[in-house]
Amino acid sequence: MTSPYERPDRAALDALVRTVGALEEELAAWRKRSQKADLELGDLRKGVAPAGPELAAAKQKITALEGENQGMRRRIAAAREELEALRVQLRFVEQRGAGDAA
Repeated sequence: MTSPYERPDRAALDALVRTVGALEEELAAWRKRSQKADLELGDLRKGVAPAGPELAAAKQKITALEGENQGMRRRIAAAREELEALRVQLRFVEQRGAGDAA
């Protein structure tokens, strides 16, 4: 038997779940790139440095990754703001629900 009652905070919870899922994907991608960069840095510290066209390609890659990192930081900041807004909405719905129950 199902209840006809639908939770008033369901939409906010669904949005929160989607946002957290997207954030997890972003962090996983960021972690993967970070681990790869750490390996490359380790090679550079060991003296395995690219030369000639590889060096130019590495510099371009660094520039591209720095731009990507800035974009990721902006996206993470936006996700944090969205999470905070959802948290505020959820708190409001919970308070309103508690007030209606009294």
